[in-house]
Amino acid sequence: MPNIKSAKKRVKVIATKAARNKAINSGLKTDIKKANIAIESGDASKAEAVRVAVKAIDQAAAKGILKKNAAARKKSTLAHKLNAAG
Repeated sequence: MPNIKSAKKRVKVIATKAARNKAINSGLKTDIKKANIAIESGDASKAEAVRVAVKAIDQAAAKGILKKNAAARKKSTLAHKLNAAG
């Protein structure tokens, strides 16, 4: 445990940011999973599920949770699956 005041603050700030990042990442994975399930099941709202997932990916990339190319790759994969499903 740190003794210096600024180091104590850094521990608190890092814990807060880690919790925020974990929550965003968890929600992102859930949205992507829901989109994949909607595509595979042939659900009527599959385009809507993909739209929600793409928005979540963009938000995560904007906040630095995902790198730009990783976000583009995930969006491209979803789009390919959606187009292949018809």
